Amino acid sequence: MTFLTAYRYKRTMEKIRIAIIDDEEPARELIKHYLKEIDSTEVIAECADGFSGLKTISFMKPDLVFLDIQMPRLTGIELVEVLTEKPEIIFITAYDQFALRAFELNAVDYLMKPFPKRRFLDAVNKAIAKIRSGEGNKEPASQLLAKRPDTDSPVNRIVVRKANSINIIPVDKIRYVEAQDDYVMIYHSEGKALKQQTMKFYEENMPRTDFVRIHRSYIVNVTEIKRIEPYGKDNYVAVLQSGDKLPVSRSGYKHLKEELNF
Repeated sequence: MTFLTAYRYKRTMEKIRIAIIDDEEPARELIKHYLKEIDSTEVIAECADGFSGLKTISFMKPDLVFLDIQMPRLTGIELVEVLTEKPEIIFITAYDQFALRAFELNAVDYLMKPFPKRRFLDAVNKAIAKIRSGEGNKEPASQLLAKRPDTDSPVNRIVVRKANSINIIPVDKIRYVEAQDDYVMIYHSEGKALKQQTMKFYEENMPRTDFVRIHRSYIVNVTEIKRIEPYGKDNYVAVLQSGDKLPVSRSGYKHLKEELNF
């Protein structure tokens, strides 16, 4: 018996461990009721908000998570963004505008409330087949997040993981963003935070009236700029209120002139 065959046999004998994360109790009860028809599953946890859901996933490591998107404190999308290991996920929501993003996050399925039982069971069986095959999510959640499409409106906060805590940074507290290989360093009023995401994401999704990409490695909050100084021939630096000095490229200088009208 090969290792993969042995693994699949073992997974077939085990029950699929499920966590339900939804701030609406009737939705959680309906999911549990429908799951009674599938003997190979067991609900090991249910949570009413994103923060407790994140803690549950980290410590209990369920095989499958039913995840609402619009929740207080931490949304389902933000929760996925800070996961270090990603279980199979079925998104459940009353809002259809998140569907494309959910599938870009490699979700097994996306259920619109109210969902019929047959549609629900089809989604669960699809997830079980994926888990049993041993071909579930192998890619880090951070890499999956990089694939997501642009948002419909500017982001107003950034969620980051720091050690074992989750920090929420309001966009208006960000001073500037610096590219660091496959990561960005976000400098804000309370310090700095490293996040695996692209500069392109921030350039396209932060409020364009407030943030300008002044260099291939820097996006700055224009309210933080104290002055622009020449630096050599045709080069400039932006001096921030904090005293930091950031290089300004030719195209960045042009963008600043358009934005600041100087």
